[in-house]
Amino acid sequence: MEGNSGSNQPAWRQKTTKLLKNLGVEEKEGLTEEEAKQRKKEFGPNKLRETERKSRWKILLDQFKSFLVLLLGIAAVVSLAMGQRLEGISIFAVLLINGLIGFITELKAVSSMEALKEMTEIDTQVLRNSEEHKVPAEEVVPGDIVVLHAGDMVPADLRVVESSKLQIDESALTGESVPVSKNNEVIEEEVPLAERKNMLFKGTFLTRGSAKAVAVSTGMDTELGKISASIEEADQEKTPLQRDLDQLGQRLVPLLLVVAAVVVVTGLIRGMDLLLMIEEAIALAIATVPEGLPIVATLVLARGMWRMADRNALINNLSSVETLGSTNIICTDKTGTLTENKMTVNNYELEESSYELTGSGLETEGKFVQSEKKTDEPENEILRESLQVGVLCNNASFRNKDGNKEVAGEPLEVALLVAGLKGGMNRDKLLDSMPEEREVSFDPSKKMMATYHGIDGGYKVAVKGAPENVLNSCSTVLTPEGKKEITEERKESWIKKSEKMANDGLRVLALAKKEVQGAEEEPYKNLTLLGLTGMIDPPRQEVKSAIEEFRNAGMKIVMVTGDHSATAKNVGRSVGLLDSHEVATVQGGELDAPEKLSSKQKEQFINSPIFARVSPENKLDLIELHQENGSIVAMTGDGVNDAPALKKANIGIAMGQRGTQVAQEAADMILKDDNLGSIADAVEEGRIIFANIRKFVLYLMSCNISELLAILFASILGLPLPLLPLQILFLNVVNDIFPAFALGACKGSDQIMCRPPREPDEPILTRTHWTEMGFYGTLISVVTVGGFVLAENLLPVGIANQKLVTISFLTLAFAQLWHVFNMRDLRSGVFKNEVTENIYVWAALILCSLLLVASVYTPLLSTALKTAKIGTIGWAIALGMSLVPLLIGQIERGIRGNI
Repeated sequence: MEGNSGSNQPAWRQKTTKLLKNLGVEEKEGLTEEEAKQRKKEFGPNKLRETERKSRWKILLDQFKSFLVLLLGIAAVVSLAMGQRLEGISIFAVLLINGLIGFITELKAVSSMEALKEMTEIDTQVLRNSEEHKVPAEEVVPGDIVVLHAGDMVPADLRVVESSKLQIDESALTGESVPVSKNNEVIEEEVPLAERKNMLFKGTFLTRGSAKAVAVSTGMDTELGKISASIEEADQEKTPLQRDLDQLGQRLVPLLLVVAAVVVVTGLIRGMDLLLMIEEAIALAIATVPEGLPIVATLVLARGMWRMADRNALINNLSSVETLGSTNIICTDKTGTLTENKMTVNNYELEESSYELTGSGLETEGKFVQSEKKTDEPENEILRESLQVGVLCNNASFRNKDGNKEVAGEPLEVALLVAGLKGGMNRDKLLDSMPEEREVSFDPSKKMMATYHGIDGGYKVAVKGAPENVLNSCSTVLTPEGKKEITEERKESWIKKSEKMANDGLRVLALAKKEVQGAEEEPYKNLTLLGLTGMIDPPRQEVKSAIEEFRNAGMKIVMVTGDHSATAKNVGRSVGLLDSHEVATVQGGELDAPEKLSSKQKEQFINSPIFARVSPENKLDLIELHQENGSIVAMTGDGVNDAPALKKANIGIAMGQRGTQVAQEAADMILKDDNLGSIADAVEEGRIIFANIRKFVLYLMSCNISELLAILFASILGLPLPLLPLQILFLNVVNDIFPAFALGACKGSDQIMCRPPREPDEPILTRTHWTEMGFYGTLISVVTVGGFVLAENLLPVGIANQKLVTISFLTLAFAQLWHVFNMRDLRSGVFKNEVTENIYVWAALILCSLLLVASVYTPLLSTALKTAKIGTIGWAIALGMSLVPLLIGQIERGIRGNI
């Protein structure tokens, strides 16, 4: 049964009378409102399942799926179990804040997607109670009689009942770029979807003609719904950032266990109490696991997400923000992404002359250029005849109301109307003087179309179609000297002209005419050839510079299109994807059996910049080929058939303006302006984010290691604990988060898009960074313990241990604050760099300094943290010692930057 057609036979194999009876509806009356309501209850609303969106609970739970969060949770539970209630509650509070930030940000993304979806919601005309009513497409039910006209979107899967000159653009569903003709004839045998000529499918639209059709499937039962359901279960791979943060958390566990073992063993050897050792182990756990890391990573990604939205890129989830920064392959479709998706007449080839036409898209101003001579309205009579035939043999419409251009119909026919307007020919005015009496619709087998127009007591027949087919129907050609016979030699010459134009990437049509006495005469005999017209979908203006930017950034752009090789190569050359000598392309069919490809073939395909005649399955194979080669792949798409590839890619990028709902929901990112340049902006933002993440991870981890090592060194030296557990938590929550988040807001280097993307398997912290982390951590911990020892020797004998611990606490705290300046780029200036020029860094330092002072002089904080007033000498020791890591760090960075 086809959807809800009411029979075991699919709708396309049933006669309309039988189908209407099975569906319980009269063609001229439609359903009653009561029947429509009942059927909506039975079949549900006509929309794709909304559960494809993550529920709010799932979005919230996803914020806690991290190894680092797990470690923090364990530390909190242990703290509570040991009676350290304040420490445990504080850690849980940090986790909750982090989760809420991520939740609110992703919820905002979902709201943006919903708003985008609402923009694409449509109304449709249905027959209810014998009258036409406009209703939301969501209200269409099986059995509804739907009335459609050129430009209308098909709201459900429909069986054609009546049609006139009907053509449908099914590219979103099948990938076929040429509109297909439809009728109401019964199809006797089982046929694939693309050959069901009496069916209209949800998500496609009418390029011309009109239809009355009955709804047979709605919602998830439509072909669109089936594809949507099929991609729901596809697994999405973790992003590089998610993997890196998990690996970082896992690497902390052995480090924690080793240091904890050393501290506990040395403590027991010294005869210290076991319970005290357990408390120290808790302190070590708190010191090792960076409480601030998840929350700062979330905040920085959220900020990047909002910045990308301002630059026309909507992100579905936080981690995808960073994925763009490590992307090294972008597979992009041609139509609408590299090109404007607006056909433009480029030139006319006539007997003994040729003309180029300026202006692109829907611009109605243009010049006719012949041998560098430009004219507004052509004087050549053959050219005028060619323009006229293109305008007359046409079903598109073009209106210019108060500067707003409204078009309907096939892009190719719209282009012919625009070309006619450039030559001073308006279709409506032409039809006033030579009204259309008959149309012979485009026949895919004959590849031609004809219209008959009343003129001087007879009829003018205007014909357009595929060059070879039109030539075979012509007996003469119009020349400056009049009509001449088309000899085999002349025909061969025209065929060569057509092939050359096609090889230049043009869509070629032949134009012909004849005069007849009766409108019933055969249209395709004894025609007079006027010439050829070549059309092109012009490249988007910003694409060339975007591709150049991608190349400078070490990224490879691959065009993946269903069009012919010649068209793809022409567009590739015009946008800078190919140089004038590079012509190699791969046909999609060559990817049909990827498991049988040799190593040499795989290498060839990986290096190829253009793939033509590509099917949806070929896209999946191509993505897998690049991923197996270790690449991070981004894939753009807009149609339903692109959804699996968008899901498979490391980052799927759907178009916001022309993209289907299924494509947008399968994607990680949506371009609001369908602009390749917006991907470049997003990539730049992703790279800046990763560089900033690396900065604050290095900062956070070196700070946390300094706390770990300070406890270790003090334990080895037999000193009291220099930091209390809650003091460590205070530093990790306050002192780490604000400077780290400020580092995450650095503007990034001006040269960031002049560097290659990082290797896909490169972690956040490389071996060099771990060495730096150990160096800085050791440096800060040494001055912390040094401050404790110095205070013990310089201050009066018998000073309370609480004051000594306060001095070591403040020494460590301020050393960590000044350490933020050690995060500058190696080749930047000491006083002028991305850190010192970041206003958020200075704000963070002022805020944290005030909080540290408050931790000593505010009774509530002082009591909780067990700090004491330390006097002028104590402050001098703490601040003086805290500057040592900054000075040594700047010397170290200066030396390394000059190597």
